[in-house]
Amino acid sequence: MYTTLLTSLTNGILTVTINRADKLNAINRDVMQDLGELAGEIESNADVRGAIITGAGQKAFVAGADISEFTGLSSAQGRGMAQKGQDIFFRIEQCSKPIIAAVNGFALGGGCELAMACHFRIASENAKFGQPEVNLGLVPGYGGTQRLVQLIGKGRAIELLLTGNMIDAPTALAYGLVNHVVPQAELMTKATQILETILQKAPLAIGHCIAAANAAYSDKGYEVELNAFGASFDTDDMKEGAAAFLEKRKANFKGK
Repeated sequence: MYTTLLTSLTNGILTVTINRADKLNAINRDVMQDLGELAGEIESNADVRGAIITGAGQKAFVAGADISEFTGLSSAQGRGMAQKGQDIFFRIEQCSKPIIAAVNGFALGGGCELAMACHFRIASENAKFGQPEVNLGLVPGYGGTQRLVQLIGKGRAIELLLTGNMIDAPTALAYGLVNHVVPQAELMTKATQILETILQKAPLAIGHCIAAANAAYSDKGYEVELNAFGASFDTDDMKEGAAAFLEKRKANFKGK
């Protein structure tokens, strides 16, 4: 199904590996096309309840875009490339099922943007993050200027954007860019453990939480929360959750 991604589905968790280790998993047209199809599969496949995205090898999550595809592009073509990337990353961000980025090694340029589009990030100790586009006379095009500000604040984000500097995993943790830093050998185990905990909760409520949190950066955040809270009362999951709490037992959520 995919030409650049390896996938494995176990207990509702889809593990996705960007498989261009010889190119440090750089995003080219084929990778972007596959990511678009992946976003659709995660959302539509009932067997998939959550996903982890990582990169092949130990050196890179995604070390950036494939710059060889940039040469000779016109302004309109460059804008079109960015628009496609933004649309696909927005679909990842807005997915109603949790998607975790397991960042092993370099997450630069488009790789940092992909990681930020996921719902949260876990980093290995050798991870490095950055938006070095200014070194190429460019700016981030897949949402990096917006999500970086949202995640780490305007001052820190602008410094990284203007210098093109990288930050290491401990700094990314201190900035709030990642949630956890673990030894590389434990990266996928940690991501899986967290996702397994999430998948014990009510699926519809998880989707509502994602949508409401995403809406926090708009003027509709409180309204989205209100509507989600109200809609929850019409679900079997809410009735089951309340009953389980009162009966002091574990809830059996069905996503209905």
